[in-house]
Amino acid sequence: MTKLPDFEALAIFAKVVELRSFAAAAAELALSKATVSKAVTRLEARLGARLFNRTSRRLALTDAGHRLAERAAQLLADGEAAETEALAQSAAPRGLVRLAVPMTFGVNVVAPLLPDFLTAYPEVSVDLHLSDQMVDLIGEGFDAGVRIASLPDSSLVARRLCAMPRYTVAAASYLARYGQPTHPMQLADHRCLGYAYLSTPNAWHYTNAQGEQAAVRPSGPLRVNNGEALLPAVIAGLGIADLPEFIVGDAIAAGQVEVILEGWHQREGSVHLVMPPGGPRPARVEALATFLAERLAKRRPPR
Repeated sequence: MTKLPDFEALAIFAKVVELRSFAAAAAELALSKATVSKAVTRLEARLGARLFNRTSRRLALTDAGHRLAERAAQLLADGEAAETEALAQSAAPRGLVRLAVPMTFGVNVVAPLLPDFLTAYPEVSVDLHLSDQMVDLIGEGFDAGVRIASLPDSSLVARRLCAMPRYTVAAASYLARYGQPTHPMQLADHRCLGYAYLSTPNAWHYTNAQGEQAAVRPSGPLRVNNGEALLPAVIAGLGIADLPEFIVGDAIAAGQVEVILEGWHQREGSVHLVMPPGGPRPARVEALATFLAERLAKRRPPR
């Protein structure tokens, strides 16, 4: 098995050459003189050549030491430059953030916020990936993703951005034709419009103030893989849908649809920013997370 170069010993050797003193190198590197001496001795043993001729008063490079000194100095300079650049990247937000967001939430909510973010952080760029499918953040190389649901157990790091209530809605024309359900179990007898990417797409779960729970398996003439695509059918009176505020809020406020099953609520959902485990995270990702949390906290659901 090939061994890696002894980078630490090479860097220490370069510092000794630069300062012409083991003691001075130890002081600048915040190491003991013994540690510096052992590193150089270790390097000499590995290379099979003496690098310094040492006396109590004089330190001089050997021929082998001269040949190695320039390369070691370059290695030390490259290492210091790389570390300085990495520290600068972590200290100030800059670079690319790859962000995966559900389609409609991305278009209607996140995208309108990005101009302010990019103006505030001119050295940051965003690659916004829009899809309602669950994205493998780690496997596909994303820095973060937005998830709108009660999160399952996961190794991902999650930061809650805001609440996201859901509403069961229907148009007045539908209710006039088919009647107003007053209990979730009555939905089994109604035309329900489905969304494929719910965490439990085959069941709608409700709870009332008394803690009573109900679960119904909806069926109907339309099922889609994008929640916004349900809205025209609901407004047209084709059925009942259960939709998040960011999709149906404006239609409720405009009177195009009505909230039904008052007193019953779907499981409370939230908007989370999820990120791969490990840290610390780059400043650009932290900046975007904080920005989204501050802006989304100001959202108010319809009344």
